[in-house]
Amino acid sequence: MKYNLLNKADRLGRKSPDCWLFLFQKIIDLERGDYALKGKIHSVETVGLVDGPGVRTVLFFQGCGLRCKYCHNPDTWDLQAGKEMDVAEIIKKLKRYQPYYGKTGGVTCSGGEPLLQVEFLIELFKECKRNNISTCLDTAGYGKGDYKELLEYTDLVIFDVKHYIPEKYRELTGGNFSVPTEFLEAVKKSGTPVWIRHVVVPNITDSEEHIRGLENYIATIPNVKKVELLPYHTLGVSKYENMGISYPLKDVPNMDKEKTKILQNMITNNIL
Repeated sequence: MKYNLLNKADRLGRKSPDCWLFLFQKIIDLERGDYALKGKIHSVETVGLVDGPGVRTVLFFQGCGLRCKYCHNPDTWDLQAGKEMDVAEIIKKLKRYQPYYGKTGGVTCSGGEPLLQVEFLIELFKECKRNNISTCLDTAGYGKGDYKELLEYTDLVIFDVKHYIPEKYRELTGGNFSVPTEFLEAVKKSGTPVWIRHVVVPNITDSEEHIRGLENYIATIPNVKKVELLPYHTLGVSKYENMGISYPLKDVPNMDKEKTKILQNMITNNIL
C-alpha cells in the first residue's frame, strides 16, 4: 500500500499539488501505524431522489479542479476542506438506509469531483458491492486517470457534459477538454451504463443549434440510457458572496423552465 501511494503521489503531484498533499497525508498515517484510507466528504444527503435511480444516499466529495461559471457549490472546491470519513464509517451509514433502497436505489458519489479521490472511491465501491449496495458515480470526468478498476465496481455513471467544443469547454470551466475525454473513453471500454446531464444556460447553451451539436456528441457514447437537461439557476450566488468570490454569471437570469422542456423533448425524441 505504501509503495503504491508513493508512486501515485509522485506521479499526480506533477499535475496537482492538492492531490499530492492528500496522498502524502495518507503516507504519514501509514507510518504512524494508524492507517485507514479516508476520504474528504463535503456533506451527505441521506435520502436523495434525483441523483440516480430509486432512493439513494448521496455523498458529496470535497475537491474539484474545475471552476465552472455556473457552479452553485464553490464550497466544494478545496480538496483540503471537508470532513474525513473512512470506508467503514460510510458503509455503516449506508447500511442504516439500505432497507429504503429497494431493488433500484443505492449510493451516489457526487461532488465536487469524486474522481480526485479515486483510490478512496475504489475501496468504497468495492465494499458497497460486498454489501449488495448499488453504486453510481456522478462526475464531470475531471480526474487524474486510472479509471479501469473503479469502473469495474460502478453500476452507473452520471456524466455531466459541460460543453462538447474544446474551446467553449475551457471558456466555461477553465479546464482542459482532454481530461473528461480520457474518462469517457474509459467508460466506453467498460460498457458501464451512462446517464447524461447538461446544464442549459441562457445565451450560452440554450440554442437549438447547441442542442443539435450536443445530440451529435452524445451519439458517440454507447450505453446512454437517459439524457437530462437541467435549467440554470442562481441559488448558489449567496455562497459566492459569503466566500468573498465574484460570481461569473451575475447578470444571467434563471433559465426558463418551459424552454428547457422544449429542448429536453427535442433531444429525447432524437436520441432515445
